[in-house]
Amino acid sequence: MARQPRFDLHGIPQHIVQRGNNRLPCFLDDLDRRTYLYLLADSLHHTGCQLHGWVLMDNHVHLLLTPPHAGAAGALMQRLGRNYVPLFNARHGCTGTLWEGRYKASLVADDHYLLQCLRYIELNPVRAAITDDPAHYPWSSCQSHLGLRPGNRLAHHPTCR
Repeated sequence: MARQPRFDLHGIPQHIVQRGNNRLPCFLDDLDRRTYLYLLADSLHHTGCQLHGWVLMDNHVHLLLTPPHAGAAGALMQRLGRNYVPLFNARHGCTGTLWEGRYKASLVADDHYLLQCLRYIELNPVRAAITDDPAHYPWSSCQSHLGLRPGNRLAHHPTCR
């Protein structure tokens, strides 16, 4: 059966979730996380997508972003995967797929839902019992939103100001 087309619309924020294959880790250490974030910044630059929030968990990623044109979010995820997966596999002696199927993307149609998504994303480490305070988790946009770290990857959505 053919894949369903994605809704990837100009200017509409999306909540994207990508999981490790079989829910296995897609980040084994901080170098993996830094590499992913570097490649994410590169992919944002090349596609023009605006990143509003993110979190890297051991076995999945959440991104909240707005594409500048139809197809840009898909192009970002494709570029990111094509660059990150070979580096991860080479570094850790792995082969094959890292991600579990296609990434999941949900359109974020209104400002209230955008804030709910951002809260959900940045509270992920708390729900996973990694930390009691999301501001203490270094692998999310929370510290940038609180002014504790430069948010050079983030494009603040008007709702979040």
